Amino acid sequence: MLRNVRKTTLLSLTILSFGSNLCQAESESTDLLAAGNFAAFQENSIRGWVYTSKVNAVDGRQALTFEPAGDGKGSILVNGKEKNNTAYLLSKDDFQDVRVQLEFLIPKGSNSGIYLMGRYEIQIFDSYGAKQPASSGLGGLYQRWDPERKDKPGFDGVAPRLNASKAPGQWQTLDITFRAPRFNEDGAKTQNALFEKVFVNGQLVHENQEASGPTRSAKFNDEKASGPVMVQGDHGPIAIRKFLVTPL
Repeated sequence: MLRNVRKTTLLSLTILSFGSNLCQAESESTDLLAAGNFAAFQENSIRGWVYTSKVNAVDGRQALTFEPAGDGKGSILVNGKEKNNTAYLLSKDDFQDVRVQLEFLIPKGSNSGIYLMGRYEIQIFDSYGAKQPASSGLGGLYQRWDPERKDKPGFDGVAPRLNASKAPGQWQTLDITFRAPRFNEDGAKTQNALFEKVFVNGQLVHENQEASGPTRSAKFNDEKASGPVMVQGDHGPIAIRKFLVTPL
């Protein structure tokens, strides 16, 4: 168990539709930001991330304004004021089937993402006003990448059903119910990873969407039964004020 991390019991039930029709209760939810420090994250993944008590987006720019807070005094996690080489943020704990609830803010043109098991990315991007949803837009299952596929190295990306993006500078939400891939006793994969449901700002954008393998820029290029939750840190500024992870 993690130290200094608040636990919140969720009473709701979810239907386990991936390989079973059994009803399975959610377990305790871990608030990764509760301590106002990095107790819930891998030490080598926090470079460039800081806590603050207030953050704003700069109008018309890919930038944030904030002042760093002292240890335990900030409730909002940010990865810098502008695009930089901030590390990808990884949870200390590994997870299998999981629900992730994220509340975030990005400035104009910014780009990030949340990776389930450090491998399968749901994109975070400033898609406000885009008429055609894309796999590279907010809520998209990002593409896989194989440079040996000369004609189309990017493949298997899935656009969200609709563009639910709010304007840059507003707080937005992602709510993801994810099922880890399954393997037999010999280690062969028997079922792909599955995004059972993905909501962006309360709107359903994916349902029972398989991920055939790790997406581009994943931390790990293999597939296993468990892995950490990860946030992309080096593509653009992002602020996070809610980060709940609930094993299913």
